[in-house]
Amino acid sequence: MSNTQLVPYATLILRLALAALFFAHAWLKLAIYTPAGTVKYFQSLGLPAFIAYITIAGEIAVGVGLLLGVLTRIAALGGCIIVLGTIVTVHGSRGWLFTNKDGGWEYPAFWLVTLIVQALLGDGAWALGPSLGLAL
Repeated sequence: MSNTQLVPYATLILRLALAALFFAHAWLKLAIYTPAGTVKYFQSLGLPAFIAYITIAGEIAVGVGLLLGVLTRIAALGGCIIVLGTIVTVHGSRGWLFTNKDGGWEYPAFWLVTLIVQALLGDGAWALGPSLGLAL
C-alpha cells in the first residue's frame, strides 16, 4: 500500500537525483575531459564531433529541466535519448556488469528505467513548471 500524500515528495527526490547525475556528467565532459577531449572520444566511437557538443548541451538542458521541474516529462524523455545513446555506442558491447572494463550497460539501463519512471510521474513537489504554465 502506498501513501499517496508522499508521492509528490518521492517524485521530487527522484527528479533532483536525476538532475544531479546529468549535471555531474556534463561537468565531467566540460571540466575533466574538456570539450576537445570529449569530441576526440566521440570521434573514436565513429560519431561526428558535433554529437559531443549536443550531448553536453543536452545533459545540461535535461539537468536544468529536472532541477527546476520545468517540462519534467520532456526533460526525462530527452535524458532517455542520451542514456540510450550511451548504451548503443559505448556500454552495450561491454557486457552487462558496469564493473566490466570500460563499463557495461547495467548502470545506464537502470538510469534509463529511473528516467522512464520520472516521465510517468511528472513534476512532483516544488516544481516551477506548473506555476509557469509549463507542466505536461
